[in-house]
Amino acid sequence: MRCMMLIHHDEAALAKAPPSLWGDYAAFNEAIAKAGISFQPGNRLQPSSAASTVRVAGDKTAVLDGPYADTKEQLAGYFMIDVPDLDQAIAWAARCPSARHGSIEIRPLAPA
Repeated sequence: MRCMMLIHHDEAALAKAPPSLWGDYAAFNEAIAKAGISFQPGNRLQPSSAASTVRVAGDKTAVLDGPYADTKEQLAGYFMIDVPDLDQAIAWAARCPSARHGSIEIRPLAPA
């Protein structure tokens, strides 16, 4: 089961996260690799203030600065894993350091 793990954080809280968070991520990536889980490390995203949202209605394109939704948590990054089932995806999401500072949304990839 290939899944994208979407990391959501409150950007203000993330800015105050301890520097050890990045060491925790290194340990998390190492644990996934040692477990033999096929994964693709993702990337952190720039703050939501750098986002642009595009919508097309008919022949008109509208561009909104910033994220579309005004929410407490913003999409902060992602990673991909390939595990046998949803239970294992949930277990790895729970081990992700960001689960302690925000939430991890598990989205299975649609069949090709």
